[in-house]
Amino acid sequence: MTSRPQAARTRKPPGERRAEILHTAARIALDEGLERITLRRVADELGVRPGLIGHYFPAADDLVSEAFAHAAAQERDTLLPPGSHEADRSPTARLAGFLVRLTGADCLDLSRLWLNARHLSRFKPGLRATVREQESLTRTALTGLVEEGVRRGEFRTDDPLGATLHILVTVDGLGAYANDDIDSGSNGESNGDDLNHPALQDLALTVAEHRLALTPGLLRAAAI
Repeated sequence: MTSRPQAARTRKPPGERRAEILHTAARIALDEGLERITLRRVADELGVRPGLIGHYFPAADDLVSEAFAHAAAQERDTLLPPGSHEADRSPTARLAGFLVRLTGADCLDLSRLWLNARHLSRFKPGLRATVREQESLTRTALTGLVEEGVRRGEFRTDDPLGATLHILVTVDGLGAYANDDIDSGSNGESNGDDLNHPALQDLALTVAEHRLALTPGLLRAAAI
């Protein structure tokens, strides 16, 4: 019996292959959770042998940490781009867009990823360091936006970092409910009506407006 000839595989440059692995692992993390990232799972997704993934990431925990960092950085760059990339938008409009998108349904996967990563980081020192690094980068980016708003006279605060911490802790608090099934309970009936209350939907906006001395309702209007 003659074996079927296999098509020759194109060897990708190391940098391109590594980026492909990280992108695939990050997608798995967002869709299914960090626990589902294994060398075999990523290899199956890419149609390669697990040994190839192991060549770039000998320890699965390293792949998990870097996949989380990759996903978090991509989402941060989308939600909170550097000012140079949004020179035509005011700090108020950029803050409004960031908060409305981050606390909306479209970012539930991201909220779940952060919740997942913080839980797992209790047992994985490498992931714990990565989570802290990504938290710091987000704080720095948001604090920079607040400081820009103060310089332009749009925001008023003597403590930009303090305002940022209040905003992000509020966002994280809302994210704690990301795993709740707000559409139906175990009996098929709605069990999350309270979580749809307008006070919660606009909580992060309200906190930001209070800390930055903005007119109530301004951020929601600016995000439209």
